[in-house]
Amino acid sequence: MHKYNSYNRRSFIKQSALVSMGFLALSRCSGREPHAKNSAVVSLRGDSTRYLDLPEGFEYEVISRAGDKMDDGFFVPGRADGMGAFAGSNGRVIVVRNHENSIDLREGGPFGAKNELLPNIDRNKLYDAGNLTVPSLGGTTTFVYNEETGRIEREYLSLAGTIRNCAGGVTPWNSWLTCEETTAQKGGQIEKDHGFVFEVPAVEKMVLAEPRPITAMGRFNHEAVALDPKTGIVYQTEDEGDGLIYRYIPNVPGQLHEGGRLQAMAIIDQPSLDTRNWKSRKVGLNQPLKVEWLDVDDVLSPNNDLRLRGFEQGAARFARGEGIWFGKDELFFACTNGGPKKAGQVFRYQTSPAEGSDAESQQPGILELYAESEDKTVLHMCDNLTIAPWGDVILCEDNGELNHIRGINQSGQIYDFAVNRSSSSEFAGLVFSPSGKTLFVNIQESGETLAITGPWERLA
Repeated sequence: MHKYNSYNRRSFIKQSALVSMGFLALSRCSGREPHAKNSAVVSLRGDSTRYLDLPEGFEYEVISRAGDKMDDGFFVPGRADGMGAFAGSNGRVIVVRNHENSIDLREGGPFGAKNELLPNIDRNKLYDAGNLTVPSLGGTTTFVYNEETGRIEREYLSLAGTIRNCAGGVTPWNSWLTCEETTAQKGGQIEKDHGFVFEVPAVEKMVLAEPRPITAMGRFNHEAVALDPKTGIVYQTEDEGDGLIYRYIPNVPGQLHEGGRLQAMAIIDQPSLDTRNWKSRKVGLNQPLKVEWLDVDDVLSPNNDLRLRGFEQGAARFARGEGIWFGKDELFFACTNGGPKKAGQVFRYQTSPAEGSDAESQQPGILELYAESEDKTVLHMCDNLTIAPWGDVILCEDNGELNHIRGINQSGQIYDFAVNRSSSSEFAGLVFSPSGKTLFVNIQESGETLAITGPWERLA
């Protein structure tokens, strides 16, 4: 059992402090600024193989491909999505990687096109075995990467039997919280309800995590989570056009399975506020909104109505909450198709000094619409994002067109960092190694995981 101690918290806070610096740029990239659209500060070099354009001096390597055999004998699953990176032994990097597979994508599952390797796994390690006929094929894999050699040294299945593991979040005790983006229910060949968060230890040794859902965190269309290292509170996004923002206050910080309270974000004196700004502008840029949190009951939501009941109760409504990161006493999250142009929004939530306690009402947290894209050529449906070691926001756009990795520097300038020339697939799961030397990212539909290296100091 891990310990939620002060060392873990200090280390985690130090790593996440850069978030605040990076997001200072976003307030200057709302589409209001005329310089934002035409302010590229990085020139890309065309790739002779027409695979991936990068700035001069940067290189990529495809380090993992769907369908390859892993060290445990299973296949690398397809549709790789969110990832978390952790420090391993002797400078190595442990990366836990989500796979957004549904039940019927056998070709992209770990057991083969005909599930021929299914007998090789302990059924007790499968969350949903599908009566050993149609097992759930999402989950996570873990790989151990050597930054000196640029190679994966070990790769294995680390969570099995879940559905559509999209994004997630890291913890201070070296685990990855992986989220199911589904609300599939028990029935027919599906043995169990889905729509939960699972915890996967980040370890070098090949081991399958116990497939134990953290049910008290709620059952809904999960996207991503972010954990406040000071309080142990976990914040959650919901990938629905009428979704909510949730927080989970665990009974025991660091012990998420020990139960807790699930709450939904609401705006004081503006019950059921629609923040999407689709039909009319209800929320202005940089407008401080005092927040209260409403207890949510029946969190297993058998009717998949958690967000609907929360909104009726007074919770605020958001447009497809996706990526979420914690800075110093503040939280940032993206809403993929928010805003009048449906091109995306970024919100900032500044936590209360008494966050999660009875005294919170005396000093409530503050929500602010931090950025709202008015031009799809500036920001267009970004979901996964991370913060570079030097403070820039690095993000993936998922718009079904020419897909980019974009950066936003601290002067508010937007630049292209990479262009996928090989396919129309989105990028997903970008995350830096703890050393800051390597950026890992997936090209989802192509089933490839890349390691990008280069002179990062040029971008600082």
